[in-house]
Amino acid sequence: MPNISSGKLMPGMKLAEPVVNKEGLVLIGENTELTGVFIEKIREMGIQAIHVQGPPKVPRPKAEVLAEVEKRFRNVETVAHMDVLKRLLIEHIEGLYEEHGSEDRQG
Repeated sequence: MPNISSGKLMPGMKLAEPVVNKEGLVLIGENTELTGVFIEKIREMGIQAIHVQGPPKVPRPKAEVLAEVEKRFRNVETVAHMDVLKRLLIEHIEGLYEEHGSEDRQG
């Protein structure tokens, strides 16, 4: 159960213990997988370190994920509204990588 400083937290890490406020109220439960939003909140609360279960999951490279989207839509792009669905999916994926700061990370 490593003790990780809040500055080194990464999306995908799981809490080994709950995150509690000064009054002891549970803010984030044990076994919760950290997201960019949770990490931001932990840092805003001034929590210096938390206990996590292990190393973070390493996301697949964004280029690999986007290539898979291109492949999946290759044969249906002319079907009504598929171009819109593809565009929205790509925007969502790009937003996830921006939110987690993992755009250039290799898997």
